[in-house]
Amino acid sequence: METDFDSTSFQATSCACRFELLQVVSGSRARVGRLHLPHGVVQTPTFMPVGTQGSVKGLTNPQLVDTGSEIILGNTYHLSLRPGSDRIRELGGLHRFIGWDRPILTDSGGFQIFSLADRLVVSERCATFRSHLDGRMVELSPEESIRIQENLGSDIAMVLDHVVGLPAPLELIKEASERSIRWAERSLMASERSEQAKFAIVQGGLDVDLRAQCAEALTKYPFDGFAIGGLSVGEPPVEMYRIVDAVCPLLPTNKPRYLMGVGRPIDLLENIACGVDMFDCVMPTRNGRNGMAFTDAGPVRIRNQRFADDPTPLDESCPCLACKHSKAYLRHLFLASEMLGPILMSIHNITYYQRLMTRVRDSIFEGTFASLLQHFRSVESVQMQHKLGEQNDLESG
Repeated sequence: METDFDSTSFQATSCACRFELLQVVSGSRARVGRLHLPHGVVQTPTFMPVGTQGSVKGLTNPQLVDTGSEIILGNTYHLSLRPGSDRIRELGGLHRFIGWDRPILTDSGGFQIFSLADRLVVSERCATFRSHLDGRMVELSPEESIRIQENLGSDIAMVLDHVVGLPAPLELIKEASERSIRWAERSLMASERSEQAKFAIVQGGLDVDLRAQCAEALTKYPFDGFAIGGLSVGEPPVEMYRIVDAVCPLLPTNKPRYLMGVGRPIDLLENIACGVDMFDCVMPTRNGRNGMAFTDAGPVRIRNQRFADDPTPLDESCPCLACKHSKAYLRHLFLASEMLGPILMSIHNITYYQRLMTRVRDSIFEGTFASLLQHFRSVESVQMQHKLGEQNDLESG
């Protein structure tokens, strides 16, 4: 599809987004920065808790602030269906509507193109699918995605992209990547709010050449930041790291880099080493609601019998509300189906992620990032050996 978009005729898309690069690790791409946005400054690397419906599940905003979170994520698709972006605009925008006065990034709805594939039709003009709420037909085009996000008034708006699951035929990945470039161009043309940053999304599956072509095309345009999308959708972690390591050097050093939908603590650290600045994932809250806590020594599955009489907290050094209680009490809450259990565990997990980001930033300044990364690699290796041992025991039994 041809467009009349001329990159040379566009200035920076946002007058209220500025990225400061403060420190880069020698011999690595890990870096510390500051992202200046209309609703505050975000220290990078940063982790964004996911508030899909305008709420991070189970947490009040003051509790979320106490975890150290500086920016959260909302979703264009879900908020446009309920309560509707026009209604949110009339009520003062998303910040006022949800009572959050810090930065917000809104996803474009592109992930729903992937997750709702069983009820989806993608054309050059738009993606069409049935609402999961009432079955009505919904059309989401690049222009409509931008209109919705400008109604929401988020600090950062993501352009609509075409996400495909992996593995997938190369031709399908190539088609989706090229469509994502065209949709990014159309998103810029539709943009009317200069106070809202616009981020483009690099696609291309696990093919380095396709990723390079997409990055080259997108970086010709004045986006305020660049995301790497279409990963953590079924590929092995080592393949994710390979692609991120190849893409980051192709992106501008003076703009933030965002890896979408990732992930485990080790994934964050490995990709920070590649040069990523921003992350989001539902894992801290989803796992928390299901009784799993993140710690430096690996995950704690609180329902396990061995915690029934354990008087110690999840983490002696953690200041969160959950760690003011014993593992035995937290286990009791889950076994009794008390809603406080999932709430406390979610608070702990988000606090853990934010404290990890603080440790990463400090280690980059202090020159100890390599040691921190090696520690997490060692923990991951032990966990993998433990899982392999459990699998062998089951097979032999």
